[in-house]
Amino acid sequence: MKISDCAAIVTGGASGLGEATARNLADAGAKIALFDLNIERGEQVAKEINGIFVEVDVTTEESITKGLDTAAEAHGEARILVNCAGISIGQKTTSRGEPHSLADFERVIQINLIGTFNCIRLAVTRMVELDLVNEEERGVIINTASVAAFEGQIGQAAYSASKGGIVGMTLPIARDLSRNGIRVVTIAPGIFMTPMMAGLPQDIQDSLAATVPFPQRLGKPEEYAAMVQHICTNAMLNGETIRLDGALRLAPK
Repeated sequence: MKISDCAAIVTGGASGLGEATARNLADAGAKIALFDLNIERGEQVAKEINGIFVEVDVTTEESITKGLDTAAEAHGEARILVNCAGISIGQKTTSRGEPHSLADFERVIQINLIGTFNCIRLAVTRMVELDLVNEEERGVIINTASVAAFEGQIGQAAYSASKGGIVGMTLPIARDLSRNGIRVVTIAPGIFMTPMMAGLPQDIQDSLAATVPFPQRLGKPEEYAAMVQHICTNAMLNGETIRLDGALRLAPK
């Protein structure tokens, strides 16, 4: 997929992995629409990369559809969708006589898993109507899972379930869309320096970095973004989940 002059949508694009991805793709010539709920930061990033920001709640069809309409009006229909929107909580299945909050579990699933699928199903319904590029493909969908999908830690039941769901639906959706020339790939990052991570004390950051075999540090959002760009340009990457983790395997806690 040629990135230059291509319309791209990045959910969760106002910060962290999404922001780095938006900046990377913009530098490569893509026309970027950021979908996020953080209006102030989203508008600032969009201005800096000559893109647009749309306030979008990925859990609602109406909000996504409005976002897709706005993005298409500005840049044309998107050929690249990168799903980075997500949240994380820490909560044990049962603790001190109290069960895990079902509402919290449902919220994580709703945003991370259902939100990702919601964006995919609505975006690709438009994407399949586009002309083929190089007589081969129409677009690419890139999702964000986590190594927690495979080695979820204590307290990560909701988060791991949501990310495991993203991994599980990657191949079926890629197969669904193969006849339409649309690829689907998921990235499973390890421990990256996101705003949430940056808010932790330095000693905790250092201890987490020490668990990564090599390079023994936290991942940089720019490294995630570089993987996104490579997936966009490499047509043989399809139906796969790629771990981006420095050989990290999470311990129970």
